[in-house]
Amino acid sequence: MSEYPSNNDGGLVYSTHPDWNETPEPHQQDLRIWLEKNHRGGKTACVIKGFAGKEVDMEALAKKLKNSCGTGGSAKNGEIIIQGDHRQKILTLLTQWGYKAKAAGG
Repeated sequence: MSEYPSNNDGGLVYSTHPDWNETPEPHQQDLRIWLEKNHRGGKTACVIKGFAGKEVDMEALAKKLKNSCGTGGSAKNGEIIIQGDHRQKILTLLTQWGYKAKAAGG
């Protein structure tokens, strides 16, 4: 049995399991950057999905992205939300920081 939760393809998934106390290294993460307008009062936001690990680590990554993009956002429910259309900048930053990232949808 794997040390980390995984989906049917063997990829990591987000977990809230209390015994799962480690966040995989950036190169083990597979993040997708979506552009969304729905349910945001017509405003655009980038949503980063696929982060596996502890909530505190996801919040730290969100803070780093918000500071780098000079905008607001949040981290909740396994997603990082960055206000505005910063897909290309986010993709570049995540790649520089060692994450596997890809623009998706929107």
